[in-house]
Amino acid sequence: MAYILPLVNWSNGIIMIAVFGIVCVALVAALLIFMNSGKKDKS
Repeated sequence: MAYILPLVNWSNGIIMIAVFGIVCVALVAALLIFMNSGKKDKS
């Protein structure tokens, strides 16, 4: 039983998931801003 190790380090995993989520939200926001700025040139 001493050889059983936890497969998930929650303190590091939660931080990595939070950083991944922030990066995804930032990329989507940058894409939306880029798309909206392109439509203003035609009008």
